[in-house]
Amino acid sequence: MDSRSFAARLLAWFRQVKRPLPWRETGDPYRILVSEIMLQQTRAQTVIPYYRRFLERFPDAAALAAAPESEVLERWSGLGYYSRARNLQRAARQVVETGRFPADFEGLLALPGVGRYTAAAVASIAFHLPCAAVDGNVLRVLARVTGERGDIGSGRTRARLEEAAAGLLDRRRPGDCNQALMELGATLCLPRRPRCLLCPVSRFCAARASGIEEQLPVKLRKTKTREVELTLALVERRGRVLFWRRDGDRARMAGFWELPSVEQLPAFTALSELGTFRHTITNHRYSVRVLRGTLARAPRGFRWLAPAELARLPLSTTARKALALAGWNLQAG
Repeated sequence: MDSRSFAARLLAWFRQVKRPLPWRETGDPYRILVSEIMLQQTRAQTVIPYYRRFLERFPDAAALAAAPESEVLERWSGLGYYSRARNLQRAARQVVETGRFPADFEGLLALPGVGRYTAAAVASIAFHLPCAAVDGNVLRVLARVTGERGDIGSGRTRARLEEAAAGLLDRRRPGDCNQALMELGATLCLPRRPRCLLCPVSRFCAARASGIEEQLPVKLRKTKTREVELTLALVERRGRVLFWRRDGDRARMAGFWELPSVEQLPAFTALSELGTFRHTITNHRYSVRVLRGTLARAPRGFRWLAPAELARLPLSTTARKALALAGWNLQAG
């Protein structure tokens, strides 16, 4: 494959069609890092409002490093995968302690919560270093372009595709080249029904030439989804709602406030059903039922929270959805 022609066509297409995303308007490595951490496991359009609000409150590493964790989690509330927020704050504190933002791949990789992809993305976009950034979208593009038939979950397959990415990278414009591949995977080279007729590099695609573009990439390991039923209790008293807080540094969503389940309130009396909703976290799919009811006395460890407090505290997404059923339309994120 002619890597120069590939990069030239890809970059020309990217200049014409790239989405106007807010993190593409800055060269600040801190802001680029925030965007890359938020974009892990989350779609770009979902991230945009969270990104803007987060940076309004934490415009630089010093502001994020000095903030209470509860406030950081509140600004992240609704994005999910909350260990990302904690690691981002730890990274900001490390930057403040050292007095400088790392400007090379290895230095970026040493930041808490930063893996090879994120380090390469920040290095190439903020510092113009020739580092190929390979995320899920890029892996899919590369598997099709190269005709890779190995299991994409295999370390050997990934290593081959990362080597291919490095070979296709335009070393003069590494940041744009990485973003163009990501854009291609997000908008045209889709997991199902790829839009090959619109692809700027379809002429280079081995999968397209063989007619197997919808069969690649190969993914042999499938995570089984676990179905979970959950019933939440909404107990109101004098304009306040009963909540409990997740504790423990390593607990999932530690520090977040939750509505209690009916199992946590043995004396709960249900009065009406507010509704149901579905919620997915990684490989768990929850069917949530929300009951409004009464309680003579709250158990130890529970707390009555007013609307003004709820607006300042990190609430779980399930709590927000349940409150919405009762007309408590709090803003997420």
